[in-house]
Amino acid sequence: MFAKNTRMNDTRINLSTITGRINATALALLDASPEGLRWTDLLSKIKASDPTLHPKTINGCVWKLVEKFPDKVHKPSKGLFQLLKYQSTHQVQAPHGSK
Repeated sequence: MFAKNTRMNDTRINLSTITGRINATALALLDASPEGLRWTDLLSKIKASDPTLHPKTINGCVWKLVEKFPDKVHKPSKGLFQLLKYQSTHQVQAPHGSK
């Protein structure tokens, strides 16, 4: 699994649980994608990393990423997940006149 190769120092992630493995994988995938990942791409990549994971469990974990890790993950636009550490370098620009 992708997450096993990632060092997780976050006490909110317990790699012995399914949700912990999903969260660790999601954070590792986002770390490897500074520009961020779209919702469907993130779901697909997590599923590909471990086909035994149930799609609804993956969906639930991704849905709560920003809520569970507000200090690490944000959504610069609808459906796009990005790590906060990449926010300033890969900020999604809104068109002129948009708020």
